[in-house]
Amino acid sequence: MSKRAVILFNLGGPDSLKAVKPFLFNLFHDKAIIPLPQPFRYLLAQLISTTRNAKAQGIYKHMGGKSPLLPLTSEQADALEKKLNASKKNAEDEFKVFVCMRYWHPMTELVVKKVKAYGPDAITLLPLYPQYSTTTTGSSFAKWDKVAKKEGLSAPTSAVCCYPVDRGLVAGHVKLIKEMYWKASEHGKPRVLFSAHGLPQKIIDAGDPYQWQVERTVAAITQVLAIDELDSTICYQSRVGRLEWIGPSTEEEIKQAGADKVPVLVVPVAFVSEHSETLVELDIDYRKMAEAAGVLGYYRVQALNVEPFFIEALADMCLADAKDTADADGRVRSFNKERFCPRALGQCACNV
Repeated sequence: MSKRAVILFNLGGPDSLKAVKPFLFNLFHDKAIIPLPQPFRYLLAQLISTTRNAKAQGIYKHMGGKSPLLPLTSEQADALEKKLNASKKNAEDEFKVFVCMRYWHPMTELVVKKVKAYGPDAITLLPLYPQYSTTTTGSSFAKWDKVAKKEGLSAPTSAVCCYPVDRGLVAGHVKLIKEMYWKASEHGKPRVLFSAHGLPQKIIDAGDPYQWQVERTVAAITQVLAIDELDSTICYQSRVGRLEWIGPSTEEEIKQAGADKVPVLVVPVAFVSEHSETLVELDIDYRKMAEAAGVLGYYRVQALNVEPFFIEALADMCLADAKDTADADGRVRSFNKERFCPRALGQCACNV
């Protein structure tokens, strides 16, 4: 019998209003987010989490006082585990999927202990971030490696760093987009806004492949979508602070759609689970902005969540990884087991 643990990484979210401030502290205390030396990073994280606490609590009040990310990620983990165990070649083999959150429970320290107690023969690290960034997947992998080493978790470990153009990922997006595109078309030809979380421009300039991979995802989706003369653009949301961020911003594109008198269909192209940035920022804040800007109709495609094509894509990557266990120890690779990013993007995980 062979046992493989699959670690499903996500951001995490507060499970109560009291948890909002410590969640924010954990987020901004991450050196992948704020690359300052100590004690400056600690002091800045304390400042930001204190000053943003009230506003952030207001956001989570829209969602019943807590983030839905853990229950949704747990649903994805359950669906993935069932798919893996139904698809395994050897009846004696076993897959077990563990949810690991970066900034709130269950966090890496606890999950590593649970995995060690499970005693797997091999481990696959699988992020719920289709596009790789040092600020998301990179941070999660680094934390896992550090804690696993400390706890003596020595099972052979390999990682899927990204899957921006995986066929299942693309198929899931296309299915959900088509379901909403024709509804949006009742108000005229819609403009599709592929919205992804933004990053400071300096992170991209340092060689982070995130923006390049987002562009590849959108190109793959639009090719399969095959809508004649599709009106679409890529934009970025959740901009904060005074730094220059990658653009254009989703807010700017919504206002432009209002000026152009076209309906809008927003696609959360880098989020695979519903959370504050889809349920509040896109569904409430940006909807109000669209109405004020005179947008003829505002529609939003749901996140992938447990969409069957997406779960199948995750399973296929895990099964491919398990098949190559003999040579996978210590390897970081993309969905197709080869380097995906151009060499110029020096922060690609495959450079490690």
